[in-house]
Amino acid sequence: MWGRQGYGKAGDVEDGGAAQPLYPMMLERPELRWAFIRKVYSIVTVQVLLTVAVAAVVVNVRPVALFFVSSGAGLAIYILIILTPFIVLWPLYHYYQRHPVNFLLLGIYTVSLSFAVGLTCAFTSGKVILEAAILTSVVVVSLTLYTFWAARRGYDFSFLGPFLFGVLLVLLVFGFIQIFFPLGRISTMIYGVVVAIVFCGYIIYDTDNLIKRYSYDEYIWAAIQLYLDIINLFLALLRIFRAADN
Repeated sequence: MWGRQGYGKAGDVEDGGAAQPLYPMMLERPELRWAFIRKVYSIVTVQVLLTVAVAAVVVNVRPVALFFVSSGAGLAIYILIILTPFIVLWPLYHYYQRHPVNFLLLGIYTVSLSFAVGLTCAFTSGKVILEAAILTSVVVVSLTLYTFWAARRGYDFSFLGPFLFGVLLVLLVFGFIQIFFPLGRISTMIYGVVVAIVFCGYIIYDTDNLIKRYSYDEYIWAAIQLYLDIINLFLALLRIFRAADN
């Protein structure tokens, strides 16, 4: 079978240094899957770096953040920024295979989310932001390495999907309720911990899908999923550290 060819080529340029399948019963050539994985992580890396750059501008240039919180026009623009990622998803769904339109839409999606992250961080102490960023990096790298290790040994995490989705719906409704009935500091920390645990699960689940299930033309969706997992984990940890700091 053609899918088994190339397993014995140790050190092949495109196989990521792997002479064995990424997971048991793998029928495709490992170098093809490794190329896809590298492409997705390259996109996610650019997204994260862009988010850091945009958020840093929003945090350090104080008039930008003050404009959004001190004027009606700023509030209207902020609402538009929040809605932009959801609006962009519709054309992205139709053009995710069309280059360079897909990357242009992905850039708009990322920048709008980056502004939202920057405004969240704008009135947070630098120590809290640094703590959340360091812990997010450690958790993401650790869970990614664990998922690759587990996939090689035959573990499957597809069962997490329905459970994580159900918990996420509950958290979204609970978060909406908080707008009208704000929680106390301890309750906010507990809520942040639960959200962080859920997105740790999503990192494992989406990484497992990246290794086994995404097709080669779905690199945009794979990158969006992982990027959202990282950003939401960071925001959850930021919530925890901010509540503890206060």
